[in-house]
Amino acid sequence: MSLSDRRQFLFGLSLLPLAACGFTPAYGPEGGASALRGQVEVQTPQSKPDFDFASRIIARLGDTSNAAYSLGYVISASRESGGVTAANVTTRYTLLGSATWTLTEQPSGTRVAGGTVRAFTSWSATGTTVAGLAAEDDAYRRLSVMLADQVILRLLAKAPTLGQ
Repeated sequence: MSLSDRRQFLFGLSLLPLAACGFTPAYGPEGGASALRGQVEVQTPQSKPDFDFASRIIARLGDTSNAAYSLGYVISASRESGGVTAANVTTRYTLLGSATWTLTEQPSGTRVAGGTVRAFTSWSATGTTVAGLAAEDDAYRRLSVMLADQVILRLLAKAPTLGQ
């Protein structure tokens, strides 16, 4: 048996437990994501981090004109000094963030899911002022995307029970 054949055989064996437990991919034909695809209206962004957050949610779940659910959120972030030289010069910053979110059923206004997710990122403060500002802006964008991805994971976990 060639090395390639062994790998395919072992990969096939590794999938057997998943098939036995009723595993279905979230984005598959009968997966949980189909209940949310095009069904979640995201609240209007008020700031650049909000815009990045909402854009990521819409990119993953699709845009909608007639949504069954609305997603409200509040993003907060704080910047902390992450690295300091002996001369007391900051060389690195850490951005700590959280998003508190609520999924509400449109017709009834009933809260069906919600919670708070947290993430962090950092950037280097060395270099020019323009480079530092660009790195900070990128860190805020990365943080918003990470928070949105965590919210989406929680929504996908909750999706099979929605509408029951």
